[in-house]
Amino acid sequence: MSGDVTRALRSGGPPAYATHATDAVRNADPFGEDLQLALYLLYELHYRGFDGVDDAREWDPDLLRLRRAMEDHLLHALRSELSDVPRSVEEAFAPLLVEPVDLSGSLSRHLETDGELWQLREYAALRSLYHLKEADPHAWVIPRLTGRAKAAMVAIEYDEFGAGRADRVHARLFADLMADLGLDPTYGRYLDRAPAPLLATVNLMSLFGLHRALRGALVGHFACVEVTSSPGSRRMAEAMRRCEAGPAAEHFYAEHVEADAVHEQVVRHEVVAGLLAEEPDLEAQVVFGCAATVLLEDRLAHHIRENWDHGRSALRSPLPSHR
Repeated sequence: MSGDVTRALRSGGPPAYATHATDAVRNADPFGEDLQLALYLLYELHYRGFDGVDDAREWDPDLLRLRRAMEDHLLHALRSELSDVPRSVEEAFAPLLVEPVDLSGSLSRHLETDGELWQLREYAALRSLYHLKEADPHAWVIPRLTGRAKAAMVAIEYDEFGAGRADRVHARLFADLMADLGLDPTYGRYLDRAPAPLLATVNLMSLFGLHRALRGALVGHFACVEVTSSPGSRRMAEAMRRCEAGPAAEHFYAEHVEADAVHEQVVRHEVVAGLLAEEPDLEAQVVFGCAATVLLEDRLAHHIRENWDHGRSALRSPLPSHR
């Protein structure tokens, strides 16, 4: 499917699977590399597109038909995996608000205490697929909110986009981090090296963001990220400092320690609470968005640690050596 999408984008023609999209997708691994890469390519048409691809392909009905079949397949798989989720937002977020005593499975803890520079570089290359467009997927929810939720969401996004200063946009700060680590900060540079578990975490945001019907799930995703970001960012800042990765590399995470500690309060008490005050029937969606985020982030962490623990690259192909 990913090859079919690539050929369709390059040729300007329809994908071969356009007329039987459901049949083509049904037997695919919903979390596998082929489907996740195909989805990523189709979603990218809504961000910056591709050189040589007509911008009008963003709304090509054949591509959208194929994309919808893949989205339905992925959503069904996620809901099947998450059949036993909490019933309330309070239950969903309670375990995320308390840092676990046992951090042995934490990726950021590993990088803080034992991580090596090559591992920090791999982690940054992987995360660049999101951080170079940080906050963009979440901006799609703004016109779908009202009142308290909308005002608070805009306030948080204002910070994410640099509070009016281009040099403080978080995507720019991550590009500076990459430069410190000897990585190429070009947008999308490491897509070819990204494994399926990483693609899935980015695709989840795009999936939720592009569908008004999933606005509650996007809020749940956003809240989950903000609630868990500050402690992890503190550990990552220490990892960058310990490995002498560079001032910009350390600054990116240090910036998120304080900012996301504030954002966590705002997103829970104003965005989530404001949304549910207006649309209480979306509570199950918010819970689903949070649970799906935890599921896919855990799978990514497991993939990375399993490879690193065996002395292997977590990327599809290793990065060139650096200093």
